[in-house]
Amino acid sequence: MIVERAPAKLNLALHVRRRRDDGYHDLETLFVFARDGDTVGVAVGAPSLTITGPFAAGLDAGPDNLVARAEQAFRARYAIAARHRITLDKHLPVASGIGGGSADAAATLRALARLHGTPLDDSRLVEIAAALGADVPACLLGRAAFGHGKGDALTLIDGLGDMPALLVNPGVGVSTAAVFARWDRVDRGALGEGETLARALAGRNDLQPPAEQLAPVIADLLALLAQQPGVRLSRMSGSGATCFALFDHAAARDAAARAVAAAHPSWWRLETVIR
Repeated sequence: MIVERAPAKLNLALHVRRRRDDGYHDLETLFVFARDGDTVGVAVGAPSLTITGPFAAGLDAGPDNLVARAEQAFRARYAIAARHRITLDKHLPVASGIGGGSADAAATLRALARLHGTPLDDSRLVEIAAALGADVPACLLGRAAFGHGKGDALTLIDGLGDMPALLVNPGVGVSTAAVFARWDRVDRGALGEGETLARALAGRNDLQPPAEQLAPVIADLLALLAQQPGVRLSRMSGSGATCFALFDHAAARDAAARAVAAAHPSWWRLETVIR
């Protein structure tokens, strides 16, 4: 079995510029990836998708699952007759703004490519990823990148070099479509240039205000993260509801995790580093 990691994706900043005629939005974002996340295993065998892990119950293992769609698209594009046995070990919250489904689909594509001898930079693989979702190409790349267009036009940037980070989800779901529908359509300007963290600090997440309208607890979570000692940046990722805080030192991150756990023991937390 080929095993691939599907790390959590963060949007350090996300500027929405305009709504396009095709229903997507032109945006600018800074993609980075955590050390931790889900895991996907793929082997040739009787076709199946088995989902394990703490968030398995939130997913359907049917043909509409992004992992299953990625496998079907790969076989169709590369004329692969073999079928596959897939295991998804789900540790990231579902539909939470950190690319869980997109990361899982991308990991599936990487595993299938390794299994069948396909180069990871094959243009057909990237095309499959783009057809599956706007975040899947970034997750397929799996490296810090500036994304524009729908978010699938990517330029490599410097990462954060294993910067300590705390990810927190307050246990509420927010619909990506509903968040975008509430965006006020005001273009507040482009992402600046320069070093990655500086660009993030000067940036914003234009989806944060509409997400807070749908789930006010996001504002409470961000206020709690912002008051933690040693925090460099706290922000919502993607369309929410997961938020993150970046720290210079692991000790400050760990102290913040304890504070969040004491205040809200039911909230999901991940102490990790950002590459």
